Amino acid sequence: MGNLAGKTVLLTGGLGTLGRAQAQKLNVEGARVIVLDRPDSEDADARAAALGAGISFFGCDLNDLAKTEAAVIALAEKMGGIDILINNAALIINKPHDEFSLTEYEDQIRVNSSAAFVLTRACTPAMKARKYGKIINFTSITLTGQWDGYVPYVVSKGAMLGLTKGLARELGPHGITVNAVAPGAIVSEAEERVFGDRLHEYNDWVLNRQSLKKRIQPSHVADLVHFLVSPASDMISGQNYAIDGGW
Repeated sequence: MGNLAGKTVLLTGGLGTLGRAQAQKLNVEGARVIVLDRPDSEDADARAAALGAGISFFGCDLNDLAKTEAAVIALAEKMGGIDILINNAALIINKPHDEFSLTEYEDQIRVNSSAAFVLTRACTPAMKARKYGKIINFTSITLTGQWDGYVPYVVSKGAMLGLTKGLARELGPHGITVNAVAPGAIVSEAEERVFGDRLHEYNDWVLNRQSLKKRIQPSHVADLVHFLVSPASDMISGQNYAIDGGW
């Protein structure tokens, strides 16, 4: 049994490439993992079942913040509290800023950052009562300002960094750590969707910019998340850890 035995994890965006890797890693380490994702996402039930025993699926649409918060409050009560919250879910669209509609902009802000705020609010009462909790927020390499066509996404990830810093200060006295992970260019379904027939060109572009000349895999991110929710990180909070291959 790993070092997360007896812990309950709520992981958003758990059916995506990064989410699946994290769910399986944390489950191997002994955690009971609940993956939260849209119930109407393609093959949601089948993809959730494929994650394996010890990992359950909770269907919830982060676009509806009020329903999300109410649902997670009820879930936390049912599970006896959430020990570890991982705000991994994100929408990402690539195009010039003036081609985004206001609705598209607001959708990314809501799912990518506002949802993390309401989920934290739903999970922290039990964490405070136990004087224990781990929260991981996902920021992004795009905050370096070296990427074109992601303005709403970058804004949302900047908000996640601010949320991490603010929550770490406020929740620290309650024994709760809050940290962020800033992935670089990870091999994923999302990059296949965004870049399509330009994927080979994109791959070369990434490797030319990384110090390490191999692509970052979802398992690398899962290993970092595991460290940040394990006892080894108990005295670390308010940090933003880049995992970008030496960009």
